[in-house]
Amino acid sequence: MQKNLQELSNDKNEMIVNGQIIDAAEKHFASNIKVLDFDGSAIEGKQANIKRLNEFVGAIQKVNEIVLRHSASCDNTSFAEYVFSFEMKDGSTIYWHEIIRSIWENGQIVEEQYFKA
Repeated sequence: MQKNLQELSNDKNEMIVNGQIIDAAEKHFASNIKVLDFDGSAIEGKQANIKRLNEFVGAIQKVNEIVLRHSASCDNTSFAEYVFSFEMKDGSTIYWHEIIRSIWENGQIVEEQYFKA
């Protein structure tokens, strides 16, 4: 039985909250995914996005918090509001309050966009 969008979104969000950011992408990103960042830049393809995530996660010294505040889904789109706080290996601190919009097709994310909240 195929999972519905809410179940898929819940699974992805649970993985992210548990710090499994790369695993969530591996599981839920389609091979042809397009990811749009805050600054408008786009990265296309699952492998390119997994590489970018590996580089980012590898630069984290400490996870202070990953909090899912709200989530919703409708038709083929899911939204999740997160707070992320990381201490980085370079000594900087990252604090993001963001909305992640995911567009799904056939149980996989084909487009994801990050918005500052």
